[in-house]
Order: sequence, then structure tokens, then C-alpha cells
Amino acid sequence: MRIADVLRSKSLHAVVTIAPEAGVRELLAVLSEHNIGAVVVSTDGTSLDGIVSERDVVRRLHSDGTVINNVVSAIMTTDVSTCSPDDELDAVLQLMTERRFRHIPAVEGERVVGIVSIGDLVKHKIDQLQFERDQLDSYVHQS
Repeated sequence: MRIADVLRSKSLHAVVTIAPEAGVRELLAVLSEHNIGAVVVSTDGTSLDGIVSERDVVRRLHSDGTVINNVVSAIMTTDVSTCSPDDELDAVLQLMTERRFRHIPAVEGERVVGIVSIGDLVKHKIDQLQFERDQLDSYVHQS
């Protein structure tokens, strides 16, 4: 199973992005409006300049309390791990678990084509296992 399969199954197909110069208040509105936990930071809406998550906001709020007065570029993560739509789901799950992050952009060339959360991957994995279980159960009961 590949990341492309997960991207196809997501209800939100467009990649939600925010400009680096946007304010953190705008970021919070975007996160809330789309009911998501992370946003790709992009100057042009397709390239990857960084990623900003709820965790980034909370960590900055905890460290100095001034997060609301900042711009996104001041709190975003710039060293972003990415995956490809062709990557195996299990390999990406392992990477996310080892590095302890919950969102990963899928990139083709220089273009962000999607973003998946660890929840998306776990759900897809469970759905696959349930399908396989049902197939085996059906096979056993037909024999």
C-alpha cells in the first residue's frame, strides 16, 4: 500500500497552505476552519517552505507567550521531512513514529501534492487489515 492510495481516499483533496508572512491569528483560523492540525507553509501555494502545526503554536506559546503577535515564518518548522506518493505506507508510518511528528507532506519534484497525518495512515492500515480479515473469513466459511 502506497501513500498515493491514502491521498486518494482523503475527503480533503486540496492542500491547505498559508504564506510565511501570514499572522498566527490567521493560521489559527485556517486550522479551525479546515479542522486540521497542520498547514503547509508556501509562498506560491505549491512549493514547500515549511510546515506549521498546533504543536508549533503550543511550544512557542509555552516558551515566550508571544505567539499570537508573530508571523507564521517565526514559528514554522523549516527542516521538513517529506514523502512521495510512491512511498510505502509502512515506511512512512515508521518514519513518523521514530521522529515523533504527526503530519507529513507528500511531494513530487518541487510540488506539494498532499499531506497525510499519522491518523490518516493508521485508519488506512486498519481498513486494509479489516478487508483482509473479511476476505479470509469469507474464504474459510465458503470451504
